[in-house]
Amino acid sequence: MLLLVTYSRSARQSLRNVRRSHEDVIVRWFGRAALFDSTEFGAFQCLRLRSKHPETVQIERTEPLNESTVVSSAVRRAVTAYGNRAHPATPYRAFATGTEHPSVEEMANQPL
Repeated sequence: MLLLVTYSRSARQSLRNVRRSHEDVIVRWFGRAALFDSTEFGAFQCLRLRSKHPETVQIERTEPLNESTVVSSAVRRAVTAYGNRAHPATPYRAFATGTEHPSVEEMANQPL
């Protein structure tokens, strides 16, 4: 997919216009940003917006996250345990203290 982010009012307006005219090419819209189909037409629309607003439109290519191959099993187990915690208001940092679950610092320093 292609992620397009706008940084000006006029670029956001142009993105809204594209969304109204070509809603089938936009997979998800976030107001200031949108995910476009990874097709030549999606790229055309993104590049058209960037050529119109060169300083205020950013385009990135994205790929879906396959957590079973990219994220460690320890993190996936921590997600499940944290989701099933007894007290929903407990922050993860407090939840993980004294357990085998990775700490916030461990995860923050480990690239995917």
